[in-house]
Amino acid sequence: MKKISLLLLALTLSFASCKNEKKETKTETTETAATKKYVVKPEGTSVKWTAYKTTEKKGVGGEFTTLNFDEKSGATPQEALNNLSFSIPVSSVFTNDATNTRDAKIKNSFFGAMLDTEFLTGKIKFINGSYIASITMNGVTSNLPLDIKITDERRVTLTGVMNLKDWNALDALASLNKVCFDLHKGADGVSKTWEDVAIEVSTFLREN
Repeated sequence: MKKISLLLLALTLSFASCKNEKKETKTETTETAATKKYVVKPEGTSVKWTAYKTTEKKGVGGEFTTLNFDEKSGATPQEALNNLSFSIPVSSVFTNDATNTRDAKIKNSFFGAMLDTEFLTGKIKFINGSYIASITMNGVTSNLPLDIKITDERRVTLTGVMNLKDWNALDALASLNKVCFDLHKGADGVSKTWEDVAIEVSTFLREN
């Protein structure tokens, strides 16, 4: 009887030990999930745009090669992106133009015809389940609604269409069309530069 009692005691202690180990593992997993953070970094973020010319609305793509903001983190992708303030030097505009003249025209005749020509500034906001970019350009602050696509909770793409009249930039657009008059002619002989510009912000969220 004594041997049986000792055996039962050993089995009881063994089960209790296994149970505690499982509980500790579960607690550690929960704590790890609770402390996981998503981090947005400038070097993992790009800003591309597509402008349009001719009456056929032919796209002209470009990007800003420099995007300044402080590294920001959050428990969710939405929290990481919300209230992210940014600054973009106008001088970083790049269109991969073989003639090396288009970039200068955009800098000088478009942005150069605006107020506060050195930087575009703004903040991304997550409000009531939707994203906007509050952008200051030409001395005007206006909101740009953004659609969002998140792949595997890490690759994030924000897209929107900027109408230049919302930033009082139609005079700057006319200035650009003037220096690009012949280049912006279509088959109908009409020179046109459209006032809507497609914007795409892409970032890769690091996990901390």
